[in-house]
Amino acid sequence: MPSKFSYKGSEIYYYPLKELEEKGYKISDLPYSIRILIENVYRNLDGNKITEEDLENITKWKVGEELAFMPTRVVMQDYTGVPLLVDLAAMREKMIQLKKDPKMINPVVPADLVIDHSVQVDYYGTVYSLEFNMKKEFERNLERYQFLKWAQGAFRNLRIVPPGKGIIHQVNLEYLSTVVTKAEVKGLLTAFPEVIIGTDSHTTMIEGLGILGWGVGGLEAEAVLLGEPYYLNVPEVIGVRLSGEIQEGVTPTDVVLYITELLRKKNVVSKFVEFFGPSLSLLSVPDRATIANMAPEYGTTAAYFPIDDVTVSYLELTNRDGEFVKKYSQLQDLFYDDSRKIRYTDVVEVNLSKIEPAIAGPRNPDERIVLREVKGKLSKEKKKKGKYVEDNAVVLAAITSCTNTSNPTVMLGAGILAKKAVEMGLRVPTYIKTSTAPGSPVVAEYLRETELLPYLEALGFHLVGFGCTTCIGNAGPLPKHVEEDIKENGIETYGVISGNRNFEGRINPLLKGTFLASPILVVAYALAGRIDIDFYNDPIGYDPNGKPVYLRDIWPSLKEIKAYMNMALKPELYKKNSNIFEGNELWNSLKTPQGDVYSWDEKSTYIRLPPWYTEEKQEELDDIVNARILLLLGDKITTDHISPAGPITPDSPAGLYLKQFGVSDLNTYGARRGNHEVMLRGGFFNPKMKNLLVEKEGGYTVHFPDRRIASVYEVAMQYKKEGVPLVIVAGKQYGSGSSRDWAAKVTKLLGVKAVLAESFERIHRSNLVAMGVIPIQIQDWRSLGIKGDETINIKGIKDLKPKKELVIEFVKSNGEKITTKGIARIDNNVELTYVKKGGILNYVLEKFLENERKS
Repeated sequence: MPSKFSYKGSEIYYYPLKELEEKGYKISDLPYSIRILIENVYRNLDGNKITEEDLENITKWKVGEELAFMPTRVVMQDYTGVPLLVDLAAMREKMIQLKKDPKMINPVVPADLVIDHSVQVDYYGTVYSLEFNMKKEFERNLERYQFLKWAQGAFRNLRIVPPGKGIIHQVNLEYLSTVVTKAEVKGLLTAFPEVIIGTDSHTTMIEGLGILGWGVGGLEAEAVLLGEPYYLNVPEVIGVRLSGEIQEGVTPTDVVLYITELLRKKNVVSKFVEFFGPSLSLLSVPDRATIANMAPEYGTTAAYFPIDDVTVSYLELTNRDGEFVKKYSQLQDLFYDDSRKIRYTDVVEVNLSKIEPAIAGPRNPDERIVLREVKGKLSKEKKKKGKYVEDNAVVLAAITSCTNTSNPTVMLGAGILAKKAVEMGLRVPTYIKTSTAPGSPVVAEYLRETELLPYLEALGFHLVGFGCTTCIGNAGPLPKHVEEDIKENGIETYGVISGNRNFEGRINPLLKGTFLASPILVVAYALAGRIDIDFYNDPIGYDPNGKPVYLRDIWPSLKEIKAYMNMALKPELYKKNSNIFEGNELWNSLKTPQGDVYSWDEKSTYIRLPPWYTEEKQEELDDIVNARILLLLGDKITTDHISPAGPITPDSPAGLYLKQFGVSDLNTYGARRGNHEVMLRGGFFNPKMKNLLVEKEGGYTVHFPDRRIASVYEVAMQYKKEGVPLVIVAGKQYGSGSSRDWAAKVTKLLGVKAVLAESFERIHRSNLVAMGVIPIQIQDWRSLGIKGDETINIKGIKDLKPKKELVIEFVKSNGEKITTKGIARIDNNVELTYVKKGGILNYVLEKFLENERKS
């Protein structure tokens, strides 16, 4: 039963967790993150969607048991949000065909969509870069943006943040989130903690503000938007105890790279992580947000920082009601108390004073290299030299991504380093493409206020946009003469970015690799012009008089950063930029269609009616017989490999398809996710894809038995004509990276029935299930002697159950069989229902129709 409290003259209700203690549930020593889920289940208990069994499972912290709860808000960015809204628009179309009211299909949970993923760095190094990139963004994405404006008017409970306002997670951190929200529950104004899910894997960034939230597949988010609970298995919670103090020369970026490496080795996949300890209070909310942001890179579902006085102070700084949050969280024992003994599954120690400066790469975020070892690990005895660049040159340096641009410590630090470098006469080599793309206009404001922006601009780090840009793969082309030099001479060059991902082929296909670093080190590497520098002993450059300048000469001290911080962080800056839902002239002048149902255009190359509700329904589950292996893959296949987000090349299947429509600006796969025909042809067509069935890199495979080599798309379509089912065989960490539902959708459209892998990353496994594709966990396929030309039989699917052991036969051409067992990673009964229905979209539509019949 709800209780009430008074706040500033108003009576507000809440669901006291102490009542559960009085009923015999011992929850006071449970992790804060688990108690937030307990409140959610307790408040939403209805015996239907949320049951007593759910309450029992979470209050008694029964790890591994099923749990249903109701997220309070869904956040999206445009790359994942457009396909989600296209699916909802298609569902409305289906309702018309069924002679039902299309407005039945409507978000019932509040949703925010931030348009941040589409701006590309076409222009850089000039004062007009920001304006010109914005204009180019609207030219490229006109159809998509018209569709989004239509959706904003057609659907209830949907707010859209127009382009140019910042990156989803930084906007969520600085403006959208309340930590504790108020809404009507059963007719009473009720306070409760926000629990957010997002269609971007880095939704975890909000956990730095004391809000439980993480990324999910777009398909799961659709179900939640339409009123379904979110399901997960009750997680283990790993406590991370923070001690010590960050040392001089070490940045929050160094801290998160250290934690990423540490926890990836710990294997925290599908677990929660919760931070505590004597040094928790030493980390600001932006520091915490930086650490929480990279949770997907260390594999955890959640990376939670409990609510404390640091949280409250940040809310007040950013013009939100910190006092209310403190009062509610203290009432509910959700306010952090360092003296309280919390029960964790396990505890990992992190001594902040032991962390060193570092970078991570060149292919994965957990490949940390401490700065003093970089030269030794990356030096080459003989370097290939071109006309402009040589091996190990840095040709791209980008201050990018909400991971770091949300943090004033490293942004002001970059500005101070630039100031000192300019004052010493240092400049960036002309072969480097430089850019600054903050996650919020506030960053530009405080860089101007402190008069540091002109120094960054003097080194070429002009503002290019307020969006993801380089981090998502929208770095734009390298300088033409540099591209030609790399291609003609086989030069191995690198990028250095302040992002969170550096997977192969993601940033720029011509780069040998990309390193993640703090914004301060991004500027430093740009000045050095090469990756193989020993910053402790080698000069970063020479002043006009030939005097060597070392990194230590220009590095910003913590004292200097703090002085600038006091100048920069004012509530007025956040208030000035709080009009985040107001678009610019380009947005406001968009002409959009009207009506409850979208007007589909058959000639559109961006927005097409998807096939999910027009295909024949899946019949009863059956065993897979005589399947072929479409791809044979190694470890760490990312969702970037499966469904690229970057530029569409003219000679790719997607590029050739678009040319048939007279399209000249092919744009990116990410921008065309509203068109299933483009995405189908882009499946696995990543230039760095290594399919072990073929010797060349890229999206190619072999058709058996004739052994014809062609694109994955062409071969899959041939198998489809022949009626041959398909499987994919892979190694560890299959599907790591972004939470893109298209990585699962394209797998389904290619005709893949099951994916066999040694291990799966959490979100992609869920997405496969949501599309009706069965993930199967097997032993290392290399140890079985698999070659890839076998036919596959998978027995036990006909009477599938959660985590059932299946029998898998690999049949060679001579009839010899290799038999092994695998676990169906259908982890609970709800997921089993999704698979039986042919996917979550069919399931949700059927439930809507069933509820309508009952009413």
